Amino acid sequence: MAGATQQRTFAIRTYGCQMNMHDSERLAGLLEGAGYRRADEGAEPDVVVFNTCAVRENADNRLYGNLGHLLPVKNAHPGMQIAVGGCLAQKDRAAITERAPWVDVVFGTHNIGSLPALLERARIRREAQVEILESLEQFPSVLPVSRESAYSGWVAISVGCNNTCTFCIVPSLRGKEEDRRPGDVLAEVRALADDGVLEITLLGQNVNSYGVGFGDRLAFGRLLRACGEIEGLERVRFTSPHPRDFTDDVIEAMAQTPNVMPQLHMPLQSGSDAVLRAMRRAYRRDKYLAILDRVRAAMPEAAITTDIIVGFPGETEQDFSDTLDLVRAARFASAFTFQYSIRPGTPAASMPDQVPPAVVAERYERLAALVAEVAWAENRKLVGSEVEVLVAVGEGRKDSATHRMSGRARDNRLVHFAPPDPAPRPGDVLTTIVTSASPHYLLADAAPLTVRATRGGDAWAARQAGDARADDYCAATPVLLGIPALRTPG
Repeated sequence: MAGATQQRTFAIRTYGCQMNMHDSERLAGLLEGAGYRRADEGAEPDVVVFNTCAVRENADNRLYGNLGHLLPVKNAHPGMQIAVGGCLAQKDRAAITERAPWVDVVFGTHNIGSLPALLERARIRREAQVEILESLEQFPSVLPVSRESAYSGWVAISVGCNNTCTFCIVPSLRGKEEDRRPGDVLAEVRALADDGVLEITLLGQNVNSYGVGFGDRLAFGRLLRACGEIEGLERVRFTSPHPRDFTDDVIEAMAQTPNVMPQLHMPLQSGSDAVLRAMRRAYRRDKYLAILDRVRAAMPEAAITTDIIVGFPGETEQDFSDTLDLVRAARFASAFTFQYSIRPGTPAASMPDQVPPAVVAERYERLAALVAEVAWAENRKLVGSEVEVLVAVGEGRKDSATHRMSGRARDNRLVHFAPPDPAPRPGDVLTTIVTSASPHYLLADAAPLTVRATRGGDAWAARQAGDARADDYCAATPVLLGIPALRTPG
């Protein structure tokens, strides 16, 4: 344990969506700015921060289980502090310290910038500090940042959501949508590109409604096009759009802007019009499929992924069959599938005709099997084709026999490839030929056709060498931010 004159250490454990990953990078930046340093791997940190999610089933049980495991560790290390933030903290508030009185700090989604001060106050007063604001204190994007990756980055363009989906608790925890000004977003993107970042992902709870706050319904398409003019920026992605707000100008911007990737994550949730109506999703299956048709007409190579919930209250076997039929028609490259579970505080929690858990589980297995079947068929079509891969850290383990490395294709498919000698660095780019496929990844066991060293690879190498620039980032591996994030239905 650090002594009084030693620098205190921290670790952040992140659950949930990409917005939580974005916020955790800000929390790390705040703590480093306050004089803390990231704990070495395997060492007990002085401060453990849980950035929580309230969407996934049993999120609270998982949190309190982890807090329980930390209690004896804290007892054995006087001075250790535990902080809980994120959506579950916003929802449960002081109940967290009532249930786990060894927690030192609870903070909400609207005031992550308060964390260092709350930790200090808890130390001085020797009592738990709970601070939950009802509205956004400041955009997290303006806070100091310690980024997860040297070559890719999250850029939040909005926070909150104006939708009223009956299964979702996020709007009540993140608040109404608030949009950042385009100039602020682009300034952040340019700064990232100047630092060697090759790939950015634009984030929002409903990313394509961006602009409604300042009266420009074409703002998102304009933002994509503006990203295309930023020197050094090679890949632009975004997540997650809503089918209700997905317009042709966005499709045109994607197709006409070379660095906007041919990839679309479009949450479906259900293929049944009756269930979509009960979910308040404001679109129907025909509109959804028509959007996919227009995207593929403009970008035939686009990989489309989705979110699907199984077992929503009132879902019949026919409703579920409609979902399976839509999955076959949509030809998704992959899908995040979820078994519906009651989330207290949502309208769906009190709906009649809750589907029995055994039925939900059985339908889930059928859906997962079909999603894998369709994805495998789509991936097999790529065997023999050339793909450009951004080499990545943490995307997969090296095969002990083949020593494969991993990265992402332009369409965001995971590619395991045979590296040349010397091996490329994370952040470098190579082209290779797909030799085989599985439902979840592509294999490229032939020698790469080309390998290109990039400024992203330079930035990664600088971190590894302890260059001064590395002070602006955290280590390039998800492990150091805690457990890997889980996707949540959007």
